[in-house]
Amino acid sequence: MLKSRLEEVEARIVAACERAGRRRDEVTLIAVSKTHPIEAIEALAELGVRDFGESYVQEWQEKAAELEESVRWHFIGGLQSNKARFVAGEVALIHSVDRKSLVKALARRSDSTVDVLLQVNISGEESKGGVEPADLNDFYANVVARPELRVRGVMGMAPYADDPEEARPYFRRLRELFEGLVAYAQEHAPERAGDLREISMGMSGDFEVAIEEGATLIRVGSALFGERNYDA
Repeated sequence: MLKSRLEEVEARIVAACERAGRRRDEVTLIAVSKTHPIEAIEALAELGVRDFGESYVQEWQEKAAELEESVRWHFIGGLQSNKARFVAGEVALIHSVDRKSLVKALARRSDSTVDVLLQVNISGEESKGGVEPADLNDFYANVVARPELRVRGVMGMAPYADDPEEARPYFRRLRELFEGLVAYAQEHAPERAGDLREISMGMSGDFEVAIEEGATLIRVGSALFGERNYDA
């Protein structure tokens, strides 16, 4: 079942890339493995998936302790400042940096460079984290002032909708914000501007639209693993 789901997701990624005139290697598939068992992660890894996303520190720690180093972890959920020390320098990328207290905690807790994405609240929903779009450049300036952190790009989530096309204007907006951020960095922090390469957007229901709008990282869970069982 996992193999067939992965093949279907891969076919959808390739088709979306072709529609957008992009290469397949421009898009990284992150398998969102939160709440799913070690065995499923191992099975996908054997099928060639390298990148996995977790949202809860304790769950990630337990899984990381059991899996081989070939797995590349992404922390994609909201991260509390008092737990920053557990993930700083331990995962490939933190997708959800959105406030100064977290920036400070990550910089203080790591002995190596921490790669991060700046989460932007493109949906306007209070239930979602992220800096306001108008504050993105100023927030970036605050983050790059800390040499311990390396800003790799931006992350955002569109509002849930049955029709993936409804996500398009939100994804387009995030891409435009990213492009504006690159221009800002080139002017104000030219030595750091080259670090900005990633746009993390799109999930199981809308990742094709996200690819068409410029996503370089897509976070896919249920389309690969099936629906989550939160009661397990």
